[in-house]
Amino acid sequence: MSQIPGIEVLRYTAFSADPEGGNPAGVVLDASGLDDAAMLAVAAELGYSESAFLTGQSAPGGAGARSGAGARDDAGAREYTIRYFSPKAEVPFCGHATVATALALAERDGPGDLVFRTPAGTVPVTVTREGAELRATLTSVEPDVVDIAPGDLAEALAALDWPAADLDPALPPRIAFAGARHLVLAAATRERLADLSYDFARLEALMHRLDLTTLQLVWRQAPDVFHVRDPFPVGGVVEDPATGAAAAAFGAYLRDRSLVPGAAVLTLHQGEDMGRPGTLTVELRADDARVRVSGTGTRIGD
Repeated sequence: MSQIPGIEVLRYTAFSADPEGGNPAGVVLDASGLDDAAMLAVAAELGYSESAFLTGQSAPGGAGARSGAGARDDAGAREYTIRYFSPKAEVPFCGHATVATALALAERDGPGDLVFRTPAGTVPVTVTREGAELRATLTSVEPDVVDIAPGDLAEALAALDWPAADLDPALPPRIAFAGARHLVLAAATRERLADLSYDFARLEALMHRLDLTTLQLVWRQAPDVFHVRDPFPVGGVVEDPATGAAAAAFGAYLRDRSLVPGAAVLTLHQGEDMGRPGTLTVELRADDARVRVSGTGTRIGD
């Protein structure tokens, strides 16, 4: 537990059971007294790609308990209002910070069903115990996949210093959304994915113009196994170690392009090139357009 200007901040990593792996996030379980500037200050001082804040009352009509306790919906799920901040700005949705928050709540209150009211929409999360580990599964908002203009694609490749010939033609570039917008670019080789050195300011400017949260850079190892990396200059960090929101968007992209079956379970490896390996599991269901992303996590020591 950390103390930042009198605020109780927990630190968890998501998508790895090793505190040195996955993606770390700050978690404030009761941020009801914090304004935007205070939440941004906490996120900036922590320096993680995102931090999560449970704020205000969460029951419909404002009748619920404060964020530290949580209201319950008709199905018995505990409901919370949540916001996410990078070191530079608020973001509409963050998958790894959602997982981290769910695990923190489960350690405090026990596993079960949660509902997070995010700026991007309602995100149900289920936490289960698997042996000694807790595992959280989030269900995304309704996804969407759209084309990217040729000029914008050319600018993204120029900022990355990626020749167009290094792209995998079987996975064409698209912008995918499942709570936040991500540009999906597929590398033809693992070596291309590993060699990431980009123009921070140039890519940041393009991403702001296109309202992108990250770039989802991918390499397909097998039909259902991918390695991914996520530049995140708009958040003030070079790269995100494990990106649940982008994983959900990528699952929607694969289904939209008919690159995987309508019902599929995919494994995404992320963070290896940063020395923080993590694993994200993406589930697609034939009867549900939403995407499920799951992973384990652990508390980071003080």
